Amino acid sequence: MTLHLGAASPAPAGPARDWAVWNGDAAGDHFSPLAQINRQNVSALKLAWKFDTGEEGGLETNPLIIGGVVYANTPTRKVVALDAVTGKLLWKFDPGVPGEGPVRSVAYWTDGHDRRIFSSANNVLFALDAADGKPIAGFGEGGRVDLRRDLGRDYQQQSITMTSPGVIYKDLIIVGAREPEDHPAPPGDIRAYDVRTGALRWTFHTIPHPGEFGYDTWPAGAWMTAGAANNWAGMALDAERGIVYAPTGSAVTDWYGADRVGDDLFSDTLLALNAETGERIWHFQGVHHDLWDRDFPAPPVLFTVTSGGRRVDAVAQTTKSGYVFLFDRASGKPLFPIVEARYPASTVPGEVASPTQPLPTLPLPFTRQGVTEDILTTRTPEAHAWAVQKFRSYAGGDGGQFVPPQLGKLLVNLPGANGGGEWGGPAVDPTTGILYVNANETPRLTGLTLPPPPGSPGEKVYQQRCSACHGLNRAGFPPDLPSLVGVGRRLTDQQIEDLVHQGKRRMPPFTDIREDQLKTLIRYLKTSPTDKKPGPATRMAATSSEPLDSDPNAKGASIYKSSKGWFADPEGYPAIVPPWGTLSAIDMNTGQYLWKIPLGFYPELAAKGLPDTGTLNYGGPLVTGGGIVFIAATAFDRKFRAFDSRTGQLLWSTDLPMPGLATPATYMVDGKQYVIIATGGEGDGSQFKGATGGVYEAFVLP
Repeated sequence: MTLHLGAASPAPAGPARDWAVWNGDAAGDHFSPLAQINRQNVSALKLAWKFDTGEEGGLETNPLIIGGVVYANTPTRKVVALDAVTGKLLWKFDPGVPGEGPVRSVAYWTDGHDRRIFSSANNVLFALDAADGKPIAGFGEGGRVDLRRDLGRDYQQQSITMTSPGVIYKDLIIVGAREPEDHPAPPGDIRAYDVRTGALRWTFHTIPHPGEFGYDTWPAGAWMTAGAANNWAGMALDAERGIVYAPTGSAVTDWYGADRVGDDLFSDTLLALNAETGERIWHFQGVHHDLWDRDFPAPPVLFTVTSGGRRVDAVAQTTKSGYVFLFDRASGKPLFPIVEARYPASTVPGEVASPTQPLPTLPLPFTRQGVTEDILTTRTPEAHAWAVQKFRSYAGGDGGQFVPPQLGKLLVNLPGANGGGEWGGPAVDPTTGILYVNANETPRLTGLTLPPPPGSPGEKVYQQRCSACHGLNRAGFPPDLPSLVGVGRRLTDQQIEDLVHQGKRRMPPFTDIREDQLKTLIRYLKTSPTDKKPGPATRMAATSSEPLDSDPNAKGASIYKSSKGWFADPEGYPAIVPPWGTLSAIDMNTGQYLWKIPLGFYPELAAKGLPDTGTLNYGGPLVTGGGIVFIAATAFDRKFRAFDSRTGQLLWSTDLPMPGLATPATYMVDGKQYVIIATGGEGDGSQFKGATGGVYEAFVLP
């Protein structure tokens, strides 16, 4: 359904510059040459307009601005068109797909006459008329394509949702998707569709089929049952060369891989594909046989550097691990040496960890690598004593972030599965080759457990589909993942059913869970948790790849599940010394750092004399020709900041209505430069200690 309040028409005559592609342009560099707002005057920025979507749920959107119109998402995946000067609503498209969830932008295509906006809601890709928001009747089925189809499996049993927009190349839209992180999950195929008709034009199998390159890095036949290795983070495009660069995530399950022994190409891989045909040109796998949820979390960035005395067109990939990999974008040759570092073997039955993992020698990592006793929190003597006691009870110590998970004992990982680098990705000034990346430095706990035999069909469904995030005891891992204890008292059966099928905020939709399975799950969630002990780990283990209506335990197999959470002190703060979030500037010509600063603060700690600790941060930076790095991203202080790109000096900040966990955009209309940010918080509402919503704010010089 589209609400029409006035057609979106081109901007009035006068100087203008658009932000027509997610993250600025096809290169994904988060850069604009606009310099009207600069180091000298940025402190005078004022609010120009504000648009409140009137919804809850949070925003992660980097909006597009084309011809004086802002195209943006709402928390419930609607699309709005706003006047870029006033913020007035021009039209609104309601996809009619219930639920909430992160949508990070839309995509735009034009042939000079036809103008289309491509948006997504769960498993559906929509093509809209940019002028009025009406679906394009000739695209797919009435303006929509169901992305569960064309995967080579029963489409009704697939759970898939788009969070990042597709890449436009000529008359193609190339897409990936977010998928479950446990079995069953669809394969992470990268696909290209015709922008006019919605017809599938090509597919790249990230889990190779027989006869395809990489097939021997999986067990025989894995392509029929394995899942994920998907591009959820988005892509970048070299249109001149016709190459699309697609980073992928881990295969399921994230923490245990006895059913996928091998390197598992093309999981955790930067793929360079022929954008016309989908054929592989080159690839680099950043994590072999991932057991740590180390997805490549953001699109790569394309720019030019000086390497070996010559100018080289390069591609840079940031990682959750806190590293930046830099390659010649045509050949895939590393521009800084990469070494294969050795790590210990897994002690978990059935698991075979890779003996090595690739690490770049330059730049040095932008986050600390591992936790040692000497960096445990000193926030208070009590917190320090608690952290020391806990730390000594954990396994791993300073073994590094690629020590395999252990059974029945927790490891401390730094960076954690939330980064290091995250989905916001870096900004690059293409005129200098300087890369700006924000990062988390919040340690996480990981481990494996063998769940007890399920006492009911509902508990079996819960163990297979829910326990990876909410724990075997349903207590969750606050503040990241909420507790489900007592959820049957807080929500009605229908509300739980809607939540499972539609998704909500960070939780993806599970459209493949059958009605009878869902009813047994709801009955189980309404019972009181018990303190069952894990079963004996004496048998060869298998992952939960069996269908829900089979009984893997009856076949003599054991199913290992992840145990995880934050390594946080009793008051909920990271149990290491700050910084807990950072912003770094790295010269990618040399691999050397220009500066690194804490990003964000906790207001209550600042009031006690602990400012600039840094915080969890999501969303990326924007860098401009005016010498400014704009970034919001911080989860707890609600600030939007402007830094001097040369020095990291803070030049301006303002309070936002909610955390701005998104990447800013900038544009010029009628000779005025604007900077816009989506605000709305994220998570379950409690994660960042505030309400969630959806508000866009645009700033301009007086």
